[in-house]
Amino acid sequence: MRTRPWLIAAVVGWFLWMPAAGWCQHFKTTGATVSFTSDAPLETIKAQSDQLAAVISPATRVFAFSVQISSFQGFNSALQRQHFNESYLQSDKFPYGTFKGKIIETVDLTHNGTYQVRAKGILDIHGIKKERIIPATVVVNGNQLAVRATFEVPLVDHDIRIPKVVNQKIAEVITVTVTGNLILN
Repeated sequence: MRTRPWLIAAVVGWFLWMPAAGWCQHFKTTGATVSFTSDAPLETIKAQSDQLAAVISPATRVFAFSVQISSFQGFNSALQRQHFNESYLQSDKFPYGTFKGKIIETVDLTHNGTYQVRAKGILDIHGIKKERIIPATVVVNGNQLAVRATFEVPLVDHDIRIPKVVNQKIAEVITVTVTGNLILN
């Protein structure tokens, strides 16, 4: 994975408002991906980015991630990727997809184990912010943790419009999966 210091700095910057105790130690990505699947009647579209930046604070249970929209690869054709960036997600105008929230459950992420958690927060896609609860599995092993979350995003919630001419090729609800390995700083 190519590390983008400015992207990680942006995600870490979200934590400036946290109490000093929460700022001292946090987990940050060493390798993370975000992928999506559009499973429509006439076509399945899949794409992923390996440039996801994520941070989790064990003290405050804050969880945040960010991805540059134009970093998604895959698709069924180059033209499909172009339409994704120019027409649907408008990545020049809305360059990032982000989530910032807090793990609802009271868990101690400094102890080894597997935890089923939910993060409640704001998902910002296409310039539209929506409150979401994202379920995730977190596996803590020493100073590392692995995160996997799968959730659905209705396009209408983020004002992403699909022309009628292709409405059988693009799903109204997209499945998003976030996976990542984070290390304790």
